[in-house]
Amino acid sequence: MKVLLAGFNVDLDALKEYKKKDIVLTPESISAAYARISRSPKSVDKLRQESSKEVAKARRSNRTIIFEMGHHSVAEHAVFNFDITGISRLAVEELEKFRLCSYTEKSQRYVTLKGDFVIPAVLKNSSLKNDYLNMIKLQNDYYRKLDKKISAYNLRKNPGLAKNRKNEKTLKNSAKEDARYILSLATQAQLGATINARNLELMIRRFASHNLKEINELGKKLYVLVHKIAPSIILFHKANDYDQKTYPELRKHMRSLEVTKIRSSEKKGITDVELVDYTPDGDDRILAALLFRTSKRSYADAVRCVRNLSRKKKIALFKKSCERMELYDVLLREFEFAKLTFSLIVSAGCFGQLKRHRIASISCQGYEPELGLTIPESVIQVGEEKEFTRIAKKSAAVYKKIEKEYPGVGSYILTNAHCKRVLLSVNLRELYHISRLREDPTAQWDIRYKANKMSKLAKKVMPITTLLLGGKSDYPKIYSKLFGKLPKITEVPLP
Repeated sequence: MKVLLAGFNVDLDALKEYKKKDIVLTPESISAAYARISRSPKSVDKLRQESSKEVAKARRSNRTIIFEMGHHSVAEHAVFNFDITGISRLAVEELEKFRLCSYTEKSQRYVTLKGDFVIPAVLKNSSLKNDYLNMIKLQNDYYRKLDKKISAYNLRKNPGLAKNRKNEKTLKNSAKEDARYILSLATQAQLGATINARNLELMIRRFASHNLKEINELGKKLYVLVHKIAPSIILFHKANDYDQKTYPELRKHMRSLEVTKIRSSEKKGITDVELVDYTPDGDDRILAALLFRTSKRSYADAVRCVRNLSRKKKIALFKKSCERMELYDVLLREFEFAKLTFSLIVSAGCFGQLKRHRIASISCQGYEPELGLTIPESVIQVGEEKEFTRIAKKSAAVYKKIEKEYPGVGSYILTNAHCKRVLLSVNLRELYHISRLREDPTAQWDIRYKANKMSKLAKKVMPITTLLLGGKSDYPKIYSKLFGKLPKITEVPLP
């Protein structure tokens, strides 16, 4: 694992003076200056100048304002950039749980992987180490075989497309995308992360409390890199009982209540996408919010008014809210007043895409081999379904052996084809975003399938406000069907 501090925000005036004078470059000076805006008559640029010249004073001020007065948002003005390499795909899932951060990750869809992987610390001197290493080798060798076989199949199947170099690359990338389903969650990843200090402190503290040593190590490396630069805004970094014990104690308590036993009927009737909760009158709630925003009515009165409208008038109100919307515009904020909650069973490959929708509320269980496998169609087409299944099941057997000795560590050996349960709650505005991005033909097929199912379920319970729901490639057709004309498309000038 390698973690580098790639950058952090600094006061531009201080940066200009840096080589001339003995000035400390730290994002803390900006946090301290902005913290004083609310109570000082001085202009903000003057406050910045003072903070950058008196860093020790700025640090004392930060500690007082953030940790004694409780104004933690001040720490959000300090921002850090990190290069993170050599961590497992499993660790990436933990890192990217923190929603108010930015991540750009190396894609397994477009890059041929070399077989680099993480060995969990507890296995390095364990009798299970050889089982683990042998399984990883089998997975990696088969990945390379699948990549070549599916790539050749794609080129044979699409000879016309294969003549164009760009299309040829797309066909080969499609093979990588599907072959990776046999790779383990131990596979190494790399990413760039941008994190403000408030979220970084929370991340470091949660990582200190995590049960996986790899996550502990990641947290320590992040802390060492930022502590000297910003000591006044990264303070609480140690493990604590709340983060460390709450979920284990809840798990134990649930067992005592005997509520964790799964009925046999539940096992047989597994549904991969299920709408389990939603705002019952979602259409009316959204339309009422639009009426509330554009009138002087109370919300309760707006709801009563909308409920008395005919379906035709409700559709007209919806259409007026999005008639001028172009492909990359987002829906009005009032579309957040209706929510939908989905129970999903997703593969690790699919979850790699889903977890990026961080504005949504996402709660996950661990990966569970008994939920079955997601096998790419191309694997079946090239006659490799039987071998793919054999290797995936063998991975699950090694998983069980590791879990028995080291709970929580077994997931490293599971593949991108293995699944877990996810509870996803979104407002309609966010579902539109997911649909635009993930129902498009360029989206990864696994999440495209899930997004399409979610859209269909949403349309059943909110038939009016979902009239424009769909992938971005279908947007002109959907818009034209609703409005009888094509949407406006603004040309973006080249720089």
